[in-house]
Amino acid sequence: MKINTILFDLDGTLINTNDLIIESFLSTLNDYYPDTYERMDVLPFIGPPLLDTFLAIDQDRAEEMVKAYRKFNHEQHDLLVTEYETVFETISALREKGYKLGIVTTKIRTTVNMGLKLTKLDQFFDVVVTLDDVKNAKPHPEPVQLALSKLNSSPEESIMVGDNHHDIQSGKSAGTKTAGVSWTVKGIDYLSKYEPDYMLNQMSDLLEIVGAE
Repeated sequence: MKINTILFDLDGTLINTNDLIIESFLSTLNDYYPDTYERMDVLPFIGPPLLDTFLAIDQDRAEEMVKAYRKFNHEQHDLLVTEYETVFETISALREKGYKLGIVTTKIRTTVNMGLKLTKLDQFFDVVVTLDDVKNAKPHPEPVQLALSKLNSSPEESIMVGDNHHDIQSGKSAGTKTAGVSWTVKGIDYLSKYEPDYMLNQMSDLLEIVGAE
């Protein structure tokens, strides 16, 4: 069945928020645990919901750590977020050709809107499913299923694109095709272990995969 619906993760997939996320974790954690965490230590924290990560570190102070993280993250957002090559052109072309486009992210809506507005990608998406909209975050299938429902799309005609194993597992569990991105901060070997149907070297590779060329 021909693909007519494309769902994207946001961070590390459409927009380069890796430095922002890493610096936000380091700022927060080193306030609470000075000289304990370095860049490599926080890479595993990229992907899951913030609260889950901080609960695993300190159950009693998790919520205040989330607030500290978000304060730094929002203050530094526009300074540290950049675009990936070919993303804007590819999304624009897909929209022009009539594909149904959605975002499925583990971020809260406020932060999502900041990133989409900064990169001018906010004009292209019919549906944006955030952490605020679901009970179960990725890798659970619920966020992908919700996006498909809102777009009136079936899993068989859809693909989920992301930089993290949460994206691949959520798409697979919901029955969609999946595509990983080679620019994942965790490395292509890491992502390949989760066996996405496709691996994109750049976002424009997607055009051929979905038959948009």
